[in-house]
Amino acid sequence: MKIRHAASAAALAAALVFGAPALASPGSDLLDRIAVDFVRMTLEAGEREPGYVDAYYGPREWQDSAKLAPRPVSVLRKEADRLQMLLAKVHDKDLTADQRRRKLFLRGQLKAAQTRLAMIAGDTFSFEDEAEGLFGVRPVLKPLKSYDPVLARLEKIVPGKGDLAARVDAFQNQYVIPTDKVGAVMEAGIAACKAKTEQHMKLPPGERFDLEFVTKKPWSGYNWYKGGAHSLIQINTDLPIYISRALDLGCHEGYPGHHVLNALLEQKLTKEKGWVEFSVYPLYSPQSFIAEGSANFGIELAFPGKSKTAFERDQLYPLAGLDPKTAEAFDALQQAKAALSSSGNTVAALYLSGKMTKEQAVRALMKYSLYSRGAAEKRVSFIETYRSYVINYNIGQDMVREHVLRAGKTDEARWKVMERLLSEPTTPADLGR
Repeated sequence: MKIRHAASAAALAAALVFGAPALASPGSDLLDRIAVDFVRMTLEAGEREPGYVDAYYGPREWQDSAKLAPRPVSVLRKEADRLQMLLAKVHDKDLTADQRRRKLFLRGQLKAAQTRLAMIAGDTFSFEDEAEGLFGVRPVLKPLKSYDPVLARLEKIVPGKGDLAARVDAFQNQYVIPTDKVGAVMEAGIAACKAKTEQHMKLPPGERFDLEFVTKKPWSGYNWYKGGAHSLIQINTDLPIYISRALDLGCHEGYPGHHVLNALLEQKLTKEKGWVEFSVYPLYSPQSFIAEGSANFGIELAFPGKSKTAFERDQLYPLAGLDPKTAEAFDALQQAKAALSSSGNTVAALYLSGKMTKEQAVRALMKYSLYSRGAAEKRVSFIETYRSYVINYNIGQDMVREHVLRAGKTDEARWKVMERLLSEPTTPADLGR
């Protein structure tokens, strides 16, 4: 009873912080109490594993408490189990339709916490079991040889002698943004992504981002959400940045990608509904499957068909000092390479299970993802750091695309569904509906 009373008091305090209405029913009351304990547990897990918490903008005292006295991982595992069992006692009949979706979202987040805390404690899982436990989707891994027909098609797009990956790398090097122009090109790309998004979505008032260029990171770009509709977007300059990356990163990290997703969740769920679980973002959770999948598909939604290439040709190529006449040729290569995206899942699974050495993984990525050696080594570093997280980009994108395209053929219908996906407690299971 003492634990429940404390959680209930904390839930009421959080409701006051976020401006939510008073608690309305036994079912929603229990969800609120579970949500508060989930946030506290997640913050403490973040003290046990750096990078576990991707973003937090809830009450400062909860974060301070987690830093001061985080519980041991063994205790946090029991807490995750307790909350999962408590959640099972919440009866759907006591909930509204929105609250039932909230319950399902919390169930997935808690399952991910159970899985990740087990991993921190030393438990091991197969690649498929790990991905399903963390992200709510069981990946189907294709054998690498199944990508050979795609490579055969690419041989015709980039003809010549010698290794295909080397030829592709040499071809792509013609499209590297000069170092002194990267800032201007990236800012122009992000601005275009924002303009496209604003045509279809009303963004939270005062939303903004800061842009930084960094080095020595395992990723190419990252959005650090700060709360208050404010993001820090970082672009890694360790490797050459191709002209196609300006809109890719602008949409993925910004509009309608991570920045918009986090800002809408904060506005619609944390502030308006008082659902405090959305004030914390555990990286290893189904929330990331939705985030990465929607961010990747957001590029296609904002610039469908040939409009991306046309904008790059007319606006970004001149800004970068590249030849606009060659834009279509580069786009053809990028479109063909997209069919290889899921090959990285197979490589990751083989490497993480010990069935490939690091050098073999690098070579496999060079062959089947057509990375340069430097890019392949960077990708292996990403796999070592984030493991099965890699499925969120390609499988997530495919599932979000199918979900949005089912809405209809008009831009209006598709953007409307995308906005709901970004501002509601969406789970991977929702994408199949």
